[in-house]
Amino acid sequence: MLTQLINARILTPQGWLKDGSVLIRDGKILEVTNCDLAVIGAQLIDVKGMYVLPGGVEIHAHGGGGRDFMECTEDAFRAAVKTHMKYGTTSIFPTLSSSTVPMIEQAAETCTKLMEEKDSPILGLHLEGHYLNMAMAGGQIPENIKSPDPNEYIPIVETWSCIKRWDAAPELPGAMQFGKYITAKGILASVAHTQAEFEDIRTAYEAGYTHATHFYNAMPGFHKRREYKYEGTVESIYLLDDMTVEVVADGIHVPPTILRLVYKIKGVERTCLITDALACAASDSREAFDPRVIIEDGVCKLADHSALAGSVATMDRLIRTMVQKAEIPLADAVRMASETPAKIMGVYDRKGSLQKGKDADIIVYNGTIDESVATLNDFVGKNALLSQFKAVKNGNVWVTSADMYQQMTSTADIIDELHGAFTGDDASDFHYLRKLG
Repeated sequence: MLTQLINARILTPQGWLKDGSVLIRDGKILEVTNCDLAVIGAQLIDVKGMYVLPGGVEIHAHGGGGRDFMECTEDAFRAAVKTHMKYGTTSIFPTLSSSTVPMIEQAAETCTKLMEEKDSPILGLHLEGHYLNMAMAGGQIPENIKSPDPNEYIPIVETWSCIKRWDAAPELPGAMQFGKYITAKGILASVAHTQAEFEDIRTAYEAGYTHATHFYNAMPGFHKRREYKYEGTVESIYLLDDMTVEVVADGIHVPPTILRLVYKIKGVERTCLITDALACAASDSREAFDPRVIIEDGVCKLADHSALAGSVATMDRLIRTMVQKAEIPLADAVRMASETPAKIMGVYDRKGSLQKGKDADIIVYNGTIDESVATLNDFVGKNALLSQFKAVKNGNVWVTSADMYQQMTSTADIIDELHGAFTGDDASDFHYLRKLG
């Protein structure tokens, strides 16, 4: 079947195409062009000036929709993946927290089966642990944590080709041997849950650890021991120019100011966005898979408040946070959610950008993602058809704050403001709603 998206603002590797068109057949992109002429025989989809973007490539997510990949079942995998695909993710590497060998084997079996399905969004398995520093365990399951053991990891790697990434703390005994081994097998080695300083990180990089797991989280920054100062893992990774990083861009795990700092230092090409989502992401459930975890202030935490423990974010929230709070250009935010993770995971030949011959993994955003709507004129400028709406003609258009839908603990205040908007109350002290003038 031939499909054509027209009247689109398309993000390509070369930049934006205004009033462009994307031609698709059998799930593949045939052409991306700045010509909007309809192709004979194509099913036309008029996106009416909205943004057409490459789908998000999620390389670190533990679950969603109430299901966790650590359940290891086909049903749990399908449900969690389906949830994330509703919010801008089109490809995903399911993530296991520190697990036992039987759990890894069961998850690998499930992952392998689902990867074999036609057009599967699952591209491989990510193991976050269990070779981590106990002192930086955070939300990981402590009883599963240990040092790398070749008698354990070699049989796993030799048996399961679906494993595409494995994280470890490089300062552990045997971690360098582990990094060299998995790198030689084509598996991405990533530093995680670590107290490594510069020499550890430099040696790890030379051994194959080219990536940093949830950068800034579960790793120290600049610190003192007695009267002397030492670089932390964070500064050490900054000093290695070619080392890539991922950030949980929910605005909580890493504050917007620091997200901007990462962007300025590492750049688009070496920074990717991840959700680190737990089962409760995009779910009505208030419980995480791990009973130690609570949901509070729009994020997952250990119940004793000693550490954050994954997020409730989805891909759309990452992009909004980068654009609206970290003040990153939309094109760069999208590239960090699609192009960069695809390159890091070695799938850029078919994923991560809108180019001829690649998979037609496409998401469409309306014009408000860049928060450029300040007036009614701005609003109508997004689509001329909006001028015909009665609410627009009457000057009765309201917009929400960027963080409204993350403020689950402020439901009563949000309801009060909605009531005020309908009844004509003074909106000068509203926090979540604003009337366009």
